Amino acid sequence: MSPALEREIKLKFDSPGAARGAVHAIGARLSKPRRLQRDALFDTEERGLSARQQVLRLRMEEGRGFVTFKSPAYHPTLKLREELETTVGDGQVLGDILERAGFHVWFRYEKYREEFVLDNVVIAVDETPVGTFVEIEGSERGITDAAAALGRGPTDYVVDSYRTLFVQYCEARGLSATHMTFDVSDDVAARD
Repeated sequence: MSPALEREIKLKFDSPGAARGAVHAIGARLSKPRRLQRDALFDTEERGLSARQQVLRLRMEEGRGFVTFKSPAYHPTLKLREELETTVGDGQVLGDILERAGFHVWFRYEKYREEFVLDNVVIAVDETPVGTFVEIEGSERGITDAAAALGRGPTDYVVDSYRTLFVQYCEARGLSATHMTFDVSDDVAARD
């Protein structure tokens, strides 16, 4: 099985309401309701995956788990990655297996995600501890058309990962970047 190619961009919005309103206004239909996603990125102690710009992610949402492996692929304006993903029976057990196999969690992040469909793209409204983003995933043409319908162009595209956006957010505020979660008692995740 060859990996699928994931093409996506993010667009920054001032609030979840503004993002939802814009997505509804272009005729997108709700496909998955708002839910909390808890993600953990795994790597070796030497950070071998990160050095190759690869990602091993375990995602938990609504009692279900998904494991994803991503590798970079080049594109001049979109975030493009090879992606392998599958559901897992018990995400906690898989996390334990990965840790016993020599991997460890180096970054945790959370977001509330609501998903919509429009033509051949998936449009997600992501509420994160560092702001609201609309993520558009699909074909290159579908992405550019959906972004244009939202009144945005290539100069508005955000192709950074949520980890990178979190680090930038913390650096701009003189905060220590740990984990991007909504539980500010454990992690730096101040919300504006």
